[in-house]
Amino acid sequence: MQLKLGHIDYLNCAPFFHYLRESGFSGEIIKGVPAQLNEMLAAGKLDVSPSSSFEYGRRYQDYLLMPGHSISAFEQVQSVLLFSPVPIDELVGQTIYLTGESATSIHLLRVILQEFYDWDTVPSQVPDRPVVDFLQQGEPVLLIGDRALQASLSIGSERSYQYDLAELWHRHTGLPFVFALWIVHRQAYQSLGNELVDLQRQLTLSREKAFDDLYLLAKETMHQDWMTQEQLVKYWQCMSYDLTAEHLEGLELFFRLCFKYGYLEQIPEINFIGSSGD
Repeated sequence: MQLKLGHIDYLNCAPFFHYLRESGFSGEIIKGVPAQLNEMLAAGKLDVSPSSSFEYGRRYQDYLLMPGHSISAFEQVQSVLLFSPVPIDELVGQTIYLTGESATSIHLLRVILQEFYDWDTVPSQVPDRPVVDFLQQGEPVLLIGDRALQASLSIGSERSYQYDLAELWHRHTGLPFVFALWIVHRQAYQSLGNELVDLQRQLTLSREKAFDDLYLLAKETMHQDWMTQEQLVKYWQCMSYDLTAEHLEGLELFFRLCFKYGYLEQIPEINFIGSSGD
């Protein structure tokens, strides 16, 4: 059997995927935005995927985690941004228009505003037309991924206040924020355990090759004209692709706050492949 592997189709995943084939991976790769991959993983249509940390939190009984890998940031992440027409302290009560692509970023925004800025509730909605339209109209907007990067570079700080959610999180907690985890469906681990162990090693090899020469990676992966190679390299350098004890501390705090504000029904257990009880 071959692994069915999800691939978040954003630039931040390039260090994991660009050299994955030559690192030995031979399974099927299925691309999508985080919300799509979350649904496929939950339904068992994917065996493993880098997926929203919130997805793991709400269905952790069905999942295991791959050690050592994540998509995180210690300070700026540059691609999970709140655009606001006013300073964040003056934003209270205004409706925020959300991307529908990521569960983690939406809940991170809500937790930050409630825990650190004393909002009782966070009025928000996912509109039925492109959220970028609302940004152009001067409304408060949450964007993630490549769209957030592009909007930040094209709009500029003179037209809106821009808040990097990872930076806000770090400012108030001193911890990194884990946006995505490498999530394994438990049923897949039962039948494809050896392949998943191989994948863990292949991901490490791909990451190492990518970071050996990020300018080469940028040259080989760039297909947009709104970002320079230098900007793309700096973007990857601000990310953290590890999953250390400090990352897990930040993740567990996020889960506790999501439970506190009713976004999770219980505080999830953190379980890895290869550990007892899997």
